[in-house]
Amino acid sequence: MLQQAILNFLWSKGPATADQVREALLPKHPLKDSSVRTLLRRLEAQGYLSHRLDGKAFVYQAAMLQRSVAARAVRNIIDRFCAGSVEQFLVGMVDEKVLSVEQIERLARKVRSQK
Repeated sequence: MLQQAILNFLWSKGPATADQVREALLPKHPLKDSSVRTLLRRLEAQGYLSHRLDGKAFVYQAAMLQRSVAARAVRNIIDRFCAGSVEQFLVGMVDEKVLSVEQIERLARKVRSQK
């Protein structure tokens, strides 16, 4: 949840220092400076962020597009809960009324048009 809040902030506002990230998380998430820096390092180690040095401050920015992170998360769900079957995943999405048949058909047309 905190990592998601950090990513959302950086996607919407662009590059920021750890202090700017900490301020942006307030008042919902009052964190110590060291906690924010740990979260930023973890996100960077996972490939979600990168940083550059600006004087003595690290300036963090998103290293992946929001859409790419979402696709990666969905791929993990498919692998974990659907034995890697995209078809099983999509059928479940239709059965649970997350996606309509019309939306699936639109997606199928889009895929066909990209071939």
